[in-house]
Amino acid sequence: MLGYTVKRLLQMVLVLFVVSVIVFLMMSFTGDPVFMVIPIDSTAAEIEQARRLLGLDRSLVSQYWIFLSNLLQGDFGRSYVFRQPAMDLILERLPATMEMVLVAMGIATVIAIPLGVYAGANPNRPASRGIMTASLFGISLPGFWVGMMLIFFFSVRYQFLPSSGRGDTVEVLGLRLSIFTADGWSHIILPAITLALATLAIILRITRAGMMEVMRQDYIKFARAKGASRRHILFAHGLKNALIPVVTIFGLQLGDLIAFATITETIFAWPGTGKLLIDSIYRGDRPVIVVYLMLTAFIFVVINFLVDIVYTLIDPRITVK
Repeated sequence: MLGYTVKRLLQMVLVLFVVSVIVFLMMSFTGDPVFMVIPIDSTAAEIEQARRLLGLDRSLVSQYWIFLSNLLQGDFGRSYVFRQPAMDLILERLPATMEMVLVAMGIATVIAIPLGVYAGANPNRPASRGIMTASLFGISLPGFWVGMMLIFFFSVRYQFLPSSGRGDTVEVLGLRLSIFTADGWSHIILPAITLALATLAIILRITRAGMMEVMRQDYIKFARAKGASRRHILFAHGLKNALIPVVTIFGLQLGDLIAFATITETIFAWPGTGKLLIDSIYRGDRPVIVVYLMLTAFIFVVINFLVDIVYTLIDPRITVK
């Protein structure tokens, strides 16, 4: 396990290095950031001085070397718009995104796995066909449309839940969180459901496919012959052996929601990293965009590493090398 961990850490470093190159090259061709930090009526001399201070008068290779050196020292640059360290801005907004994503994943998992187990164990029942038909709607409906419909029905027409914002927060271990307040929960429900819908449908369909394959195996027939209860067969024997693809999809969806909750956060004015990214793109705030992309890459490689570890916990026959 130690050797495998070291190997994966080296792979993570390599992936992040490649991502840093791609991010730097992408941001180098998105316009001149000088005009974000100087007054609109600046003279040519002032523009040139600002370009020199930002290091933009150097070659592309020199700029990347400075960029990489700063990253290794923990210097991710300062926001052109907010005039503060870009990483601080991201970390300030990250708890809001994380709590919304975790609530969404919780909703999706709690609903999808039991329904997937039922649909996979009883594929020919009308209820199973209804579940699979409903899952198609979950996959097909655009997230922005779902969000707007939820706002229309639950906030505008019936006024059950607020349509925007994060609600009241409390400080827990130095983090501002809303899931520990009633007002926070009333604000988080709609965006979490919007995020959860597509993930729920995907996990449900993967669970069903795995269960349908597992239920044909000899050890399931043997468990039935022993007189094991149906519930024990489905969850102790069936689901456990069908979880590998489910865990894979869970990890990918978790990373995807953390990285790309931008539309949902924009619709519900949720003050998370996704909304910050959209605002930064509109304003050309390059340092914030770079930090967001690098942090996203880091989250994905860490989640993939953890998923590989979970494989060995689910199925001891799997070995890591």
